[in-house]
Amino acid sequence: MLGSSNISKGIPPKCRRKTTPMLLTGTELRSIFKSFDYNQDGRLSKQELRKAFASLGSHLPGWRAGRGLHHADANRDGYVSDDELDDLVEYALECGYTFKSTSI
Repeated sequence: MLGSSNISKGIPPKCRRKTTPMLLTGTELRSIFKSFDYNQDGRLSKQELRKAFASLGSHLPGWRAGRGLHHADANRDGYVSDDELDDLVEYALECGYTFKSTSI
């Protein structure tokens, strides 16, 4: 079985792409979550949260959406409103979501 280290050994170091995981900022996460408010009602449903967490690379986006909703939904109406979005962003920051940046 070939490991990734065996594959990269044949590629000169100066030709390898380097990937560096970079943590998403609160502003970036806020923007991502808001982009999943498909019906533009100013609230995020569990289904919208599931899709947002899936886009962030969560392995269990439905579970993560439920935990995020539980963490952020202060008035327990089943939605994350704009007023509650900061708590959701804080929760997502604690989870450490990243995006991969490639440089040549």
